[in-house]
Amino acid sequence: MSLGSLALVLHAHLPFVRHPEHEDFLEEDWLYEAISETYLPLLLVFDKLAEDGIKFRVTMTLSPTLVAMLRDELLMSRYARRLDSLCELGAREVHRTRDAPTFGRLARFHREHFESLRTAFHERYRRDLVFAFRRLQDAGYLDILTCNATHGFLPLMQQVPEAVRAQVSVAANHYRQNFGRDPAGIWLAECGYYPGLERVLANERIRYFFVDTHALTDAVPRPLHGPYAPIFTEAGVAAYARDPESSQQVWSTEHGYPGDPDYREFYRDIGWDLDLDYIRPYIQPTGDRKNTGFKYFRITGKTNDKQPYDPDVARERAAVHAGNFLYNRERQIEYLASRLGGRKPVVVAPYDAELFGHWWFEGPMFLDFLIRKAASDQKTFQLVSPSDDLREYPENQVATPPLSSWGAGGYSHMWLDSANDWVYRHLHHCAKQMVELARDFPDDTGSLPRRALNQAARELLLAQSSDWAFIMKTGTMVEYAQRRTREHVLRFQKLHDQVRAGAIDEPWLTQVEGRDNLFPELDYRIYRPG
Repeated sequence: MSLGSLALVLHAHLPFVRHPEHEDFLEEDWLYEAISETYLPLLLVFDKLAEDGIKFRVTMTLSPTLVAMLRDELLMSRYARRLDSLCELGAREVHRTRDAPTFGRLARFHREHFESLRTAFHERYRRDLVFAFRRLQDAGYLDILTCNATHGFLPLMQQVPEAVRAQVSVAANHYRQNFGRDPAGIWLAECGYYPGLERVLANERIRYFFVDTHALTDAVPRPLHGPYAPIFTEAGVAAYARDPESSQQVWSTEHGYPGDPDYREFYRDIGWDLDLDYIRPYIQPTGDRKNTGFKYFRITGKTNDKQPYDPDVARERAAVHAGNFLYNRERQIEYLASRLGGRKPVVVAPYDAELFGHWWFEGPMFLDFLIRKAASDQKTFQLVSPSDDLREYPENQVATPPLSSWGAGGYSHMWLDSANDWVYRHLHHCAKQMVELARDFPDDTGSLPRRALNQAARELLLAQSSDWAFIMKTGTMVEYAQRRTREHVLRFQKLHDQVRAGAIDEPWLTQVEGRDNLFPELDYRIYRPG
């Protein structure tokens, strides 16, 4: 009998980026890189574990915007072309390095890697990765969560309760359409919580959510078991807290596993290293360089003199690190079990899914080794999802966490700063206008006004994405984030004014619907007050 539980939680999310008006758009690479480097590798690991009879449980968010993009035929067609291009580059690289033993081996390694991904994408998964994840959930291996509809940061939206409700309700309905069941849990974007939010979750039959460590340790009354058992909020929805110890071992830039010198160096890519004329067909049409995914060097250390990558050595390090992580969780859970009394501790280890494969190339290997070792080499803990834990412990202490997030500083600083605070007066104003539109226009609104109202709701949701404020704060791709915010606000305002005036520009509306085509099932009446 195990002494406790480990809940591995992978949060997979990307903002909605889709530009049919451009044949090649740089920010769409966020999706294509994540598919090649994270989502396909994770699926292949999970499927192989299942085929080998390894019993495991992993909790995983697939945010609504990510699900929508993974099921968008335009984006999947473009991704298929990207895979073809990478396989072509692989063949060229094998030829280019044919007389260099070390780099020739690395070129063959990358060529085979991308060719295997192309085969998996087309033949194994039939270009539908959402169905592949759903199948793993239906088989009992994954517990798939939803997330706020467009990853809106809810603590800064509570001034308009209907806007919060729409972020949650649209997400829950979208999840039901894609996964054929209610979402058991939700990953609140950025773990952003405020007291009272649980009532919105309960209305959608959501049973649990996650908060950062301090949200439970500072809850009122103080939880008896700290962050190692959930609390029930007043609405009966459970809150699970992030374990700082397991997070530190993976996330820490100084001490985390991904910084090991033998692992592949993310920042050295042939898209930047090779002659421009040679690499031109595989970078931006403008000639601007970008990552290709072909990376031949290892981290080595804090030096510009990087040494060649050795995939075999890196794989051995991933096995060692998985063993170390397992050992530390065993000792941690043994200690916690001796302190918690009759309640088994549950250690919640949440990570951005894109860490595994994208930022840390060996991350999927690490998970594979860890899950196999957990199944065969120890009996101290079991891998669970929060759903499993709640079935075993249906009664828990009632408490209320404070407003909190898992961002730097623990509250709202990352999304409310001098770099991004200008967005909120526009978002709040548009949200109030959307509520008024939903109130003022009855159910028998004609087809064209209904389309405009639904598109106005869509534009508001897209403007509320926390990704734009986060990008402005961190200083990466700022111009794009600012432009996206302004464009969605301006499109919302134009739709609002046209609906109010009874003069809807249908050709323009059709164009906007074709570009921002998120949530085709969306009903603007979700914003009705009361």
